[in-house]
Amino acid sequence: MSARATSERVRERLEEYGAAARERMREYLRDGQSRHAFYELVSDYPERGGRALRASLCLATARAFGAQPTEALNSAVALELLHNAFLVHDDLEDESEERRGRPTLHLRHGAPLAINAGDALAVLSLRPLIDNVGMLGSRLALRILEEAERMARESVEGQALELWWRQHHVTDLGEADYLRMVLKKTCWYTSIYPMRVGALIGTRDSVELDRYLHFGFFVGAAFQIQDDLLNLVGDEASYGKERNGDIWEGKRTLMLIHLLNVMDADERARLSRVLGTPRLERTPEEVRWVRECMDRYGSIDYARQVAHGLAGAALHEFWLVFADLPDSPDKDFLAALPTWVIERT
Repeated sequence: MSARATSERVRERLEEYGAAARERMREYLRDGQSRHAFYELVSDYPERGGRALRASLCLATARAFGAQPTEALNSAVALELLHNAFLVHDDLEDESEERRGRPTLHLRHGAPLAINAGDALAVLSLRPLIDNVGMLGSRLALRILEEAERMARESVEGQALELWWRQHHVTDLGEADYLRMVLKKTCWYTSIYPMRVGALIGTRDSVELDRYLHFGFFVGAAFQIQDDLLNLVGDEASYGKERNGDIWEGKRTLMLIHLLNVMDADERARLSRVLGTPRLERTPEEVRWVRECMDRYGSIDYARQVAHGLAGAALHEFWLVFADLPDSPDKDFLAALPTWVIERT
């Protein structure tokens, strides 16, 4: 299958399942008795759109294992609500200025209201999981809640690790450190958890969930590296965040870690000084210099190679763990993901 056909297959599924998840999510975001501005704040990020990758992956996996889409919809919506809560808090922690093509929530309304909106989204994500009891029964609903607790814990631990590196000016890092952080911060809630929950629902908890860890890790890590690359080389209008924002924020991306390990001593010392400077004191000239060094030292190409390698490993893993599923559009969607994550723009 051509790359274009693969992207089209993924796009169609994302549009279908994303629309279903957003429609149900609005039911949980809507307040029938009050027009208080609080609900406008809470709905802000969810209404800005997004690909709904996590919700779609949950729904597609459940259907590939034989479930009806309605059986997985609450779990998918809960994940989207939590994802948006993470985005609000991430933007604050990273001092980001733009999200999905618009000013971040804390820039529009101030940090206190943004923090409260993020907290509210996290709390609201519990209701769809509770509502699973009526759809799936108490035992399976509890298993999904247990998986959600682990996913949330892994994610915040990964975020704490990344923030620690920046706050304490850690520069002695390697590829393994980056992948360990991404496993926790990105992979658990982007790919591992959605598939585990989809498999739980589709099989009524009759498969060993750990067998899907490797595929979820490889896909999620390739997705994150591509996301970091798009921050540097992607089209700013379609990417939805400020160009070179990760450099402004001092994020320890794979490109930055590679750069720190291949620079000569003088330039490494200069880069260390730049990273030790608070974002508000960092200059456009310094950011431009870091970006130019990434080109000169091959850090962009290196990250692309790693992402392609991870995507290839994900495709291999797919055929190990999903080959026995009957053919279906949802199985095709899962098979197409490794190629899509590194070719999206």
